[in-house]
Amino acid sequence: MEITLAQTAALTGGTILCGSPDSVLTGFAGLREASPGDLSFFANERYINDLRRTRASAVLVPEGFPAPPDSPTALIACPNASAAFAAVVHRFTPPPRAFQPGIHPAAAVDPTAQLDPAKVSVGPCAVIEAGAVIGDGSEIGPGAIIGTDARIGKDCRIFARATIYHRCILGDRVAIHSGAVIGADGYGYEFINGRHQKIDQVGIVQIDNDVEIGANTTIDRARFGRTWIGEGTKIDNLVMIAHNCVIGRHVIIVAQAGIAGSTRIADYTVVAAQVGIAGHLDIGGPGVTFTAKTGVTANIRTPGTYMGTPAQPMKEYQHQLVMVRRLHDLATRLKRLEQEK
Repeated sequence: MEITLAQTAALTGGTILCGSPDSVLTGFAGLREASPGDLSFFANERYINDLRRTRASAVLVPEGFPAPPDSPTALIACPNASAAFAAVVHRFTPPPRAFQPGIHPAAAVDPTAQLDPAKVSVGPCAVIEAGAVIGDGSEIGPGAIIGTDARIGKDCRIFARATIYHRCILGDRVAIHSGAVIGADGYGYEFINGRHQKIDQVGIVQIDNDVEIGANTTIDRARFGRTWIGEGTKIDNLVMIAHNCVIGRHVIIVAQAGIAGSTRIADYTVVAAQVGIAGHLDIGGPGVTFTAKTGVTANIRTPGTYMGTPAQPMKEYQHQLVMVRRLHDLATRLKRLEQEK
């Protein structure tokens, strides 16, 4: 990497606040790890002390950032400092491994599967079962399993040891990371004659275009109909989505969240880490964020940030926390007053 400060500003759509436009940058790193010659970025107030101590030669900062007149670090103001930094990294990072079509000799591909060996890559020990359809440009990693009559769209990436069960449908440009399981049976039983009797799970999972699903995440097939993940949604590692859930478009779901059956999450919702969501709810929408460890037990559609169990508006929950922390002092005062009577 070799780029001037002026070229960096042009690439990111930013404005130089301080620093020589002709100074040269030769690398990129986080604020703490950066060395002279590196470009870094500042996008969260929590890291203001790191910004003050950084050894980076230049830092991308948000628009409106007050640049110190004596700043030893060059600063470039950008509409979105994090996205701008990502653009620079993308520009100078070595390209990913080139797509290499072909079916590895150790793969098992059923003769009735539909795929073009000249346009699809199938890794060693992968299994493509009967009737499966694999779109052009898609890559099936080592040990991955594509079930009977499953349909994989174009330019998908199914990483090593991921499993796509029978009849599930994936759109184009879908990424399924290692260990993820798409289409296992939903957790459905009826208690009959003193025993838990399994209910057949005959539906599918449908995943629309441009969805990415993290490692070891599980998405259950529907009891009937479909469990549906909308376009552009991004799901982290270790997430559990139960049968017949409908997840809207461009939803963010972070690690270890769990969503019970038949719940619907509207477009653009943010579900943070370890959030638990009960079943048969209708929640979320643009501007709705559930923070980490929130327990959602009722329909919530009003924009805002929610915390606690059951989920409450953030300010209300924070007020309750303050009151709880004061209980010991209040109890001590009350006891003292009773003794003074």
